[in-house]
Amino acid sequence: MIADRVRDGDIKPFMKPLRILHVVGSMTRGGIETWLMHILRHIDRNRFQIDILVHTDQPAPYDNEVRALGSRILRCSHTRNPLLYAARFLRVIAQTGPFDVLHSHVTNLNGFVLALGRIGGIPVRIAHSHLDTPPEDLEARLGRRIYLDAMARLIRTQCTDGLAASELAAAAMFGPDRGTDRRFRILHCGIDLAPFRSPADPAAVRGEFGFSTEDTIFGHVGRFDAQKNHAFLADIAAEIAQREPRARFLLVGEGPLRPSIEGRFRNLGIGDRTVFVGSRPDVPRLMLGAMDKFLFPSLYEGLGLVLVEAQAANLPSIVSDKVPAEAIVVPSLVRSVSLGKPAAVWAESALRQGEHAPCALAEVERSPFNISVSVEALTRVYCKQAPCQKQQRQAPVSTR
Repeated sequence: MIADRVRDGDIKPFMKPLRILHVVGSMTRGGIETWLMHILRHIDRNRFQIDILVHTDQPAPYDNEVRALGSRILRCSHTRNPLLYAARFLRVIAQTGPFDVLHSHVTNLNGFVLALGRIGGIPVRIAHSHLDTPPEDLEARLGRRIYLDAMARLIRTQCTDGLAASELAAAAMFGPDRGTDRRFRILHCGIDLAPFRSPADPAAVRGEFGFSTEDTIFGHVGRFDAQKNHAFLADIAAEIAQREPRARFLLVGEGPLRPSIEGRFRNLGIGDRTVFVGSRPDVPRLMLGAMDKFLFPSLYEGLGLVLVEAQAANLPSIVSDKVPAEAIVVPSLVRSVSLGKPAAVWAESALRQGEHAPCALAEVERSPFNISVSVEALTRVYCKQAPCQKQQRQAPVSTR
């Protein structure tokens, strides 16, 4: 009989994976998206089937790898038209579901997305906060304030779980009761540390950009938008260049402000010392082989995962006092400077900060930012309210 053959192990029950739908803006090479790619590469894909819904019809750098890993890119634009977006979102999940877990990363829009997920019958709905509150939201006008308050209420009422990259990010999305509401917790995003174990040839890597091994390379990695404070970074670089003739600057990233920032570097007389390399898939290699120090003057951060990468690469780092303390894994490598200090003070700090840590990578490996720790923690969240593996009997396959 079939039941006897299942019990004896001749036929194994069909193990249906838990189906997860992540929601992001697009699969560009940003911090959230890079972490999500780390999760995709390391999670047990026999137990968890992950698809990604994006708010764009345009291709993005990670799209092909997402598909290669067995996941789908589901497109749902119209985010500026709530009715059109809602209709399209519900149609997408009806056609491609059912899903067991909805995991949304779109900041304030999380509330609307989770409400739609509830209407669409997704039982586990996770709001994930990756950012501190932007300065402009602290001084928002009435219309914006009404929208933010409405989304905050939706997040609190529609989520079954809330995750945050840091305490600052938790406060920004979940408010003052985050410590007493058992739905909310900190989940530090992890990184894949394997690329940081591979040595890079400084002469070869620097040679790609016209740099010498005698130069001192100050690096930055981040999207060119207001949050990353590139205009102030240019001022710092100009001050460093006045003090250090061999100083050079390597900026990694894309974004709408890149043309204006390139112009600012030129106007400050350091355009010929600076290389803008755009979006790159080999950030660990650039950190290990090209950069000597890391500059990170962000106006605000939910965590600043790229700073963890810089510490894994053993880079002395000068960061703003708006970067959460949780991101500082190797304290001897990191110096925090107030954004209220002038660029000259930042430059002096950057030039003085030069000590490497003997066991930096090992410290990061032992931290919650190791991708294996992050995957394990996320797996527990997914399995808390939804069964990890739903077993159904598989009809016997004839061997005749």
